[in-house]
Amino acid sequence: MPARSAPEPIQSTEILNTLGEFIASPPDGTPPEVVEALARMGGNGADPLPPLLFFEAVEQSPIAISITDARATILYVNRAFEALTGYARDELLGRNQSLLSNNATPASIYEHLWRTILARQTWSGTLVNRTKAGGDYLAELTIAPVIDHDGDLKYFLGMHRDVTKEHELEGAVHQQKARLETVLDAAPAIVALLDSAGRVILDNQEYKRLFAELQGREPAEVLRAALGEQLGLDPFVACLEHGRAFKNIEVSLDIRGQSSTRWFACSLNRVDESDASARSYFGDSAPGERRLLLLVNDITSRRREIERAHLENLRARLAEQQRMHGMREALAAAVYQIQVPLNVIQAASGMLRDGVGNPEILAAMLDQINESGIKALATLTAALPEEPREAGVRVNVNKLLRQVLELETQRLLAGGIVVDWRPATLLPELNGHKNQLRAMFKHLIDNAIQALRESGRPNRELILTTRPLDRGVEVEIQDNGRGIAPEDRYRVFEPFHIGWRDRRGRSGMGLALAQEIVNAHGGSIEVDPDFTGGCLIRLSLNAVLSDD
Repeated sequence: MPARSAPEPIQSTEILNTLGEFIASPPDGTPPEVVEALARMGGNGADPLPPLLFFEAVEQSPIAISITDARATILYVNRAFEALTGYARDELLGRNQSLLSNNATPASIYEHLWRTILARQTWSGTLVNRTKAGGDYLAELTIAPVIDHDGDLKYFLGMHRDVTKEHELEGAVHQQKARLETVLDAAPAIVALLDSAGRVILDNQEYKRLFAELQGREPAEVLRAALGEQLGLDPFVACLEHGRAFKNIEVSLDIRGQSSTRWFACSLNRVDESDASARSYFGDSAPGERRLLLLVNDITSRRREIERAHLENLRARLAEQQRMHGMREALAAAVYQIQVPLNVIQAASGMLRDGVGNPEILAAMLDQINESGIKALATLTAALPEEPREAGVRVNVNKLLRQVLELETQRLLAGGIVVDWRPATLLPELNGHKNQLRAMFKHLIDNAIQALRESGRPNRELILTTRPLDRGVEVEIQDNGRGIAPEDRYRVFEPFHIGWRDRRGRSGMGLALAQEIVNAHGGSIEVDPDFTGGCLIRLSLNAVLSDD
């Protein structure tokens, strides 16, 4: 406080009177606990304490109490005040309260303090004070004006305590929290602390980044669903209720707007917090809150490296498979075509044998031709390569389509084709034949690329969409190419039908084999008759393989 002139110290009787006047009529804003504390020292109206006992109670109070006149000159301090400031009573009496001031307290605080108490209202706040030894301490201070019987402002009653330790502890807690947040934000992993209801109560920047990429969907819930699909149970419930921890469970997410699947390794642990209630002070504690610590590492780059090596192998295998399919179609066509003249030869041979008038030599020659044709047919039939038997495994359709797109990247870029990839974020896995499905998707995408090339459109677009069905998966392959004429919607599924203007090196469109593969997976395939502006092929795959 600013310096004021100093009158004589007051005696204990005046102290008691001053305290009594204050208790009888505390000014507005006085904290109730201050009034109650002083009232308890003085007893109650029915049974007041003797004045000397009241004085001793104030003297021995653990709260630092001071009384000043209206000019802030110290008239009385109790023992707690002496202990707090380091000044003896004789060194304080008659001195202005400002001797405790420290220049670390802004002047605006003092200005507000004086405006408040001169307006006969109680002021509460915190000041930086200085002890006799020169040390700083933080004082939590309550100053209340004391009004005499004539209504004049006569004294100020001050009660304050040292809150330096509390401030230091609070600062240490804030610093520790800041350090923790700095470490979490610097960590390359996604970190989130969840409550028992699965709500996020603490996360880091990597978590927030994934939240933005998922366009506002909570990453914890998306990962929970993906883990549930992978594990066949709710991992949050298993971890919270049964204490089951999960470590490095790999899941994949197809995020709209991103060109590739994201892979994450997820770990989940239960964190049991201790009981912080008052009951736990002496060890009688109740069970604390249960939290979930979710740690997620983005392993996309590692998975891509692995898949890149697989792609080269797949590229070679698919090329071989396509050659085999082409050979099968070519040989099947030859078988089909050779059957016609053989049938004619067989008919002519029969007619001659029935005495139509042709010589026996001609009949023998026709028999020989027939026999050679039969042998040729048998040879061609035997030359048809068998489709290799492939064991059914769990198949992710999104992954297969993405692999085919990567294999077709050069052709798509060369054709100026823009790919719009619209995968379902979570897609059930199927029991299926990977190689067959991969080859089928490549046939369909190859056809779309060819249709776009022949369309001559400046803007070429290929749209791939996946969505879950009740017991399977639906895939749509849409292009804005030349389309398929209505009369050809069923013919395109014949083995030898070619709908392209450029037929070089082509024995068919591959849709017959696509239909065969779809049927083997308990599904269906069709050309959407209502789609205009290109071609839309829609196919479904069942979760259970057929017996064919």
